[in-house]
Amino acid sequence: MARAARPGPHMRLEKDCPAPVCGIDEAGRGPWAGPVCAAAVILKPRAAPKGVDDSKKLSAARRAELELEIKARALAWGIGFASVEEIAALNIVQATGLAMRRAVAAMTVSPVFALVDGNYPFDLPCPVRTVVGGDGLSASIAAASILAKTARDRLMAEMDDAYPGYGFAGHKGYRARVHAEALLRLGPSPIHRLGWGPVKLALIGKDPMLAYEAAFQEELPFAED
Repeated sequence: MARAARPGPHMRLEKDCPAPVCGIDEAGRGPWAGPVCAAAVILKPRAAPKGVDDSKKLSAARRAELELEIKARALAWGIGFASVEEIAALNIVQATGLAMRRAVAAMTVSPVFALVDGNYPFDLPCPVRTVVGGDGLSASIAAASILAKTARDRLMAEMDDAYPGYGFAGHKGYRARVHAEALLRLGPSPIHRLGWGPVKLALIGKDPMLAYEAAFQEELPFAED
């Protein structure tokens, strides 16, 4: 017997919230380099773009198509970043909250309620409901995940031009063999997260790819999506 197709994100969670409600998600909490980015999206009832889903499940080409459709059809949307310097000063969780607040502030319509992917109740300008796996359940969170991912990927491609040799356009600052080799050869760039375990290993001449093991054996700060 064939299995039923997995239902995609829907608007049922939004219907249970005060309106207007936005979905919020982030991209870039775990990379070795680059800022963290957040997006907030208010979708019109019964007008969610077809095919929105967790951005990680979509191809780059499909994300690019949906980015345009989401921006054209949403009631409001906003993008916010927190820099590498802010991540170092605040920690990644608080910097993610800062990016989310900036995303909400960038919207042309202020939400009265927010659905946020994950289980951390970030301090936002409106009440928050956390949704574990929300980018696979809520259409507005899924839309936010797409906008955050495409915005950050675009910025990291620009950083590839600003800081050549690291391969940012390909791996977007995440864990990759080519990234580890570049770190060992060139040292960290101005957008590397110096407190991250892999980058700390590179600074002492050790392979950043060993950070998984080092995180437990040497208690080095480590984070990865």
